[in-house]
Amino acid sequence: MTEIVRLHGVPVSIISDRDARFTSKFWKGLQLALGTRLDFSTAFHPQTDGQTERLNQILEDMLRACVLEFSGSWDSHLHLMEFAYNNSYQDTIGMAPFEALYGKCCRSPVCWGEVGEQRMLGPELVQTTNAAIQKIRARMLTAQSRQKSDADVRRKDLEFEVGDMVFLKVAPMKGVLRFAKKGKLSPRFVGPFEILERIGPVAYRLALPPSFAAVHDVFHISMLRKYVADPTHVVDFEPLQISENLSYEEQPVEVLVREVKKLRSREIPLVKILWQNHGVEEATWEKEEDMRAQYPELFED
Repeated sequence: MTEIVRLHGVPVSIISDRDARFTSKFWKGLQLALGTRLDFSTAFHPQTDGQTERLNQILEDMLRACVLEFSGSWDSHLHLMEFAYNNSYQDTIGMAPFEALYGKCCRSPVCWGEVGEQRMLGPELVQTTNAAIQKIRARMLTAQSRQKSDADVRRKDLEFEVGDMVFLKVAPMKGVLRFAKKGKLSPRFVGPFEILERIGPVAYRLALPPSFAAVHDVFHISMLRKYVADPTHVVDFEPLQISENLSYEEQPVEVLVREVKKLRSREIPLVKILWQNHGVEEATWEKEEDMRAQYPELFED
C-alpha cells in the first residue's frame, strides 16, 4: 500500500517466488480482496521472472560501482539508484521508464535545462499517450523475441508424459568454503520420481517421498532428466537430506593424498579430499589450512 498502490494503483497480477510471506493465508486473502492475481514462479527457475532478475543485476552493478563513495551505507542510497534507473534510457522500451509513465523524464540536478514544461490537453494528450504505449509494446516484443532467440540456441526440445520416471537435479550447499570455485563438485540427480501432472508447457509435478516434504513438488523441465528403466539400477537418495532450496550439505570422509604446492616465495600444503556423496573420481584438492580450520576432526588421527 505504501510503495505500490499509492503511486500506481492496485496491480492486476503479482509475480513472486514461493517465499512463506507470499504463500501465507493473510497475503493470499489480501490479494483476493484487492482482485489481484498471484502468479508464483517455478521453483529454481529465475527465467520465469527474467525482467525482475535482470533489473536486480543492474541495480547491483550500480551499487557496486558506487560502494566506495557510499562507505558501507549503500542501503540508504537505494532510493537514489531507483530514481537514476527510472530516469535513464532503456534499450528495451526505447525511452526512460519515467518517460513511459509520465510522458517525460523527471528533472534532476544534473539536467535542469533538459526537461521542459509541456502542456497537452484533451485529444492531443490521449493521442500522444496511445502512440507512446504502442511504441513501448512494439519495442518490448522485439526485445523479448531477440532474447528468446538467444536463449533457444542453448535449449533442447524435451518433453515428458504423465507416468514417466525422471531424475531431479540437486546441488552441493552454496556458500560453503570448499565450493567457492564454480564446478568443483558437479550437481547430482536424485530419484527416479514419477511425473504426476503437467503444469503448463514447461513444468511438471512429481511424486516426491516424505523426506522431500520441504520442497515444492512442481519443477521446471530444466531441472529434470529422463530415467531409462533398468531393473538392476537402484538409486538411493535418502542419505542426501535435501533442503528446501534443493541443495544438500557435503561432508569430507577422508584425506586421500597430501601434497605441497611450491610457489616462488612460499609453499602451500594441499590435501585431496574424498567427499561423502561422491566417488574417488570427484575428490578435490583443498588447502590443508582451510580444511583443518573447518573440519579439525578429519585430522585427529
